[in-house]
Amino acid sequence: MEEQRSARCGGPPWARGGPPRRRWNGPSWWNHRDEGEEGGRPGLPWRSTLLLTVFVLVGSNFAAAQQPEREALDSFARALLLAGALLLLWRQRYPVPVVFGTAASALVYFLAGYPYGPIFLTVALSCFSAIVAGHRWAAWTALGTLGTVHLLVGHWLYQWLPPKDDTVSPWGEEVAIAAWMVAILAVSELARLRREQWDRDRAERRQAAKRRADEERLRIARELHDVLAHSISVINVQAGVGLALLDSDPEQARTALTTIKAASKEALGEVRQVLDTLRAPGDAPRAPAPGLDRLPELVEQAAGAGLTVGVETRGARRSLPPGADLAAFRIVQEALTNVVRHSGSRRARVLVDHAGDTLRLRIDDDGPATGEEAGGSGNGLAGMRERAAALDGTIEAGPREDGGFRVLAVLPLKKKSLGASAGKPLKLKEDR
Repeated sequence: MEEQRSARCGGPPWARGGPPRRRWNGPSWWNHRDEGEEGGRPGLPWRSTLLLTVFVLVGSNFAAAQQPEREALDSFARALLLAGALLLLWRQRYPVPVVFGTAASALVYFLAGYPYGPIFLTVALSCFSAIVAGHRWAAWTALGTLGTVHLLVGHWLYQWLPPKDDTVSPWGEEVAIAAWMVAILAVSELARLRREQWDRDRAERRQAAKRRADEERLRIARELHDVLAHSISVINVQAGVGLALLDSDPEQARTALTTIKAASKEALGEVRQVLDTLRAPGDAPRAPAPGLDRLPELVEQAAGAGLTVGVETRGARRSLPPGADLAAFRIVQEALTNVVRHSGSRRARVLVDHAGDTLRLRIDDDGPATGEEAGGSGNGLAGMRERAAALDGTIEAGPREDGGFRVLAVLPLKKKSLGASAGKPLKLKEDR
């Protein structure tokens, strides 16, 4: 978005008649590579070229007045001056032809014996544009050729070229010209390096924005999966109970329908909360994110689905960071959902262990597994692992030796304990 706004407005922020709203990434011509990547072409720099053309023509007249020994400016000289300046209109689109064209016009101008003047600014600017665009060989070749020819003319070919009665050039003049050429190349190379750094920074910002978008999309997918999978599993079980008892036990069927209504209402509320964050990403959520303080609600919902859940808490209970609290709640929720969907057991056990700077969770059921997807091979386990990995924690899930299924989770709560706990397996005593 930042690059598109810069491309639409054109030029630096202060040229648009108002205070800068975004970080400036260089003048408009500096970013023409991005425009080309998006399918557009850089605009022609009419203003700067027009100003430079006027300066070259007027400045050459003043230079001619100060150098009466050189050839007088005629129509051919002015044509060379005008051609070299106007070529700069295309310095962004075609930097290589422009740098050779301006060098050629300056070379012919110099060989014809016309006064030294600002025509060399056209060569300097074209070399700068070529080097910044990445065509270093063209700029170095053009400038080196111009310097070599000037050296040959000043110390050898001047005898056969205008103006008449010309003398050999002093070596001090050659040193000054060489110094100017080196300065032009040095400034151009520094600008090229700076531009490449800006290009890398822009690429990194785009990658970071894409990475944040991907992470947010995965987070929303996990939230929706956890909410819908749990609630729909409860609804599915209760719907089956209601259908089976509709005629023989209407009161029990009514209880099942009541559970379905409560579960669907809660699911709609949590889905609405997730969707609200999409519609207004900068606003605070209307309801707090769920945490382990809502564990009794999970137990009650599981009981409505025919599952008896025993909860044990070890260690001093304390407030958890929001991210860890939400992740712990969703892990327990998904584990209980898998018990309802994939286990033949109607009993599960949840252990919450506040051990120092680490929160340990264990969810057990006695099995046996039912169905082809027993063991939770779908998105549920992947979502739990992603939540734990986001906190530098670990998840272990698999069948127990004595039957049933176990989910073990370790969630570090402080930065200093992340390295110690992220890679170690969870080891807790059996809850008998």
